[in-house]
Amino acid sequence: MTTAITKVVFPVAGLGTRFLPATKAIPKEMLPVADQPLIQYAVQEAQQAGITEFIFVTNPTNRAILESHFGANDALESMLLERGKTAELKIVAETTLPEGQVKFCYQDEPLGLGHAVWCAREFVSDGSFAVVLPDDLIMAKTGCLKQMVDVYARFGGNVVAVEEVPRDLTSRYGILDVDQDDGEIVSAKGLVEKPAPEDAPSTLSIIGRYILDGRVFGHLDKKVTGAGGEIQLTDAISATIGEVPFHGLRFDGTRFDCGSMNGFVEANVAFGLERSHHESDLRSYLKSHL
Repeated sequence: MTTAITKVVFPVAGLGTRFLPATKAIPKEMLPVADQPLIQYAVQEAQQAGITEFIFVTNPTNRAILESHFGANDALESMLLERGKTAELKIVAETTLPEGQVKFCYQDEPLGLGHAVWCAREFVSDGSFAVVLPDDLIMAKTGCLKQMVDVYARFGGNVVAVEEVPRDLTSRYGILDVDQDDGEIVSAKGLVEKPAPEDAPSTLSIIGRYILDGRVFGHLDKKVTGAGGEIQLTDAISATIGEVPFHGLRFDGTRFDCGSMNGFVEANVAFGLERSHHESDLRSYLKSHL
């Protein structure tokens, strides 16, 4: 038996130093890709997967901006209504989350992803929940998290999104030690955080989507540091192997690493072409510069 996944954690307390000065005054998650911020894509993906409770692990400065974005803006809505801008009014209404669905908690120190998830324990420790890293933007007809929820419904336990990476890049990711692999769903017997290429058990890496059994908190509570001196979420997941099933999903979609400048620009091009009302003009412009 599995329970419905209704809660998601967004770890968004980072300072976004790789994007300074753009992130001097706004959170990295509010940087726009095409016509909406990264965090909006993440929330929409979670909503498509049936999520109804959204937990943001953040800091006081970022919280105020996120609250403003996802909260109601009566003055703006009244102005749009008066001017007959019904399409824009619908867009604004769709970004507003009901107050009861939004929770905030703080990560006071940058102690790693495992620590960020641990900070949300009071909201999610009573069952399985999702974790979405907005930096990993995924273009997919069916959202990546919805695909993972379907896998979770079959197997339960912990489910992660995975993709192949070049062996010389394994030291950047959590890498699965594969037990069985049918080409789509992988059963793993182990997990190694940021292994050297010669030590990596495979080249199958976790990207920023997780469905986690609440038992990971039994290991996160110990606050054991791992690679980089941080509290690693992958270490806690690895420690539950044998207690709960652990599967990786080769999701159907394209991932953009928006934590890097190249990935961010690539995402803007891809989503710009998909969402633009003048796609042919944009395509022609790009062709003229390549």
